[in-house]
Amino acid sequence: MDRATYDNMARIDGDHWWFVARRRIIAALIERHAPAKRPLRILEVGAGTGSNIQLLQRYGTVDAIEPDDGARAVATARTGVAVKSGYLPDVPLDDGAYDLIVLLDVLEHIPDDRMALETLRPKLAPGGRLMVTVPAMPWLWSAHDVAHHHQRRYTGGSLKDVFGRTGYRLRHRSHFNTILFPAIVAARALGKVTGREGGDDAMPSPAVNKLLTGLFGAERGLVAKASLPFGVSLAAVAEPA
Repeated sequence: MDRATYDNMARIDGDHWWFVARRRIIAALIERHAPAKRPLRILEVGAGTGSNIQLLQRYGTVDAIEPDDGARAVATARTGVAVKSGYLPDVPLDDGAYDLIVLLDVLEHIPDDRMALETLRPKLAPGGRLMVTVPAMPWLWSAHDVAHHHQRRYTGGSLKDVFGRTGYRLRHRSHFNTILFPAIVAARALGKVTGREGGDDAMPSPAVNKLLTGLFGAERGLVAKASLPFGVSLAAVAEPA
């Protein structure tokens, strides 16, 4: 992502409805699908400006990787975690070191997603699991994806396929951001018609932000327990096969 996108993320990711509600969904997924032991040894790949680290620290010790210098500095300052530099697959990590590895809206940025997943598999401890969230529905591709430098959006099938080809077995997979799906589809369609450029991450008014946080976050139990058939995003938890 470019500098302006990271700077905007640092300004809004503490309060913006999408970030707040996604953290609630991530927490529900960890509580249901992460290894039961506590504390967990956790690695976040692509930590961005660090908005997920405090959540992850509820469950154990956290290491983090972020290739962007500016975002890494923000994440380190905010959390006290010495976030490492580097791009997958060229990041020195110990084999068998982590109970849980998370890539939260990161895999879609990596040109070779298979190589990234293959690189991370031996870093999991016995019984360890890998969790990802990614944008779904390739036909939803829009200026938002371009602004965020996405390489792809996934279908349920393509996400299952990339895990299967890299030596993982899926334990859980579900779409999410389902309640707001019709509104987001309409907004993306309008953006294409009007030629709007840039992302969809402007901060709404406090009342709208609170409403959207509640609607999106209300899905967390269903996303963790069931497999929702459609939504703007996909979540998956996998383990070495």
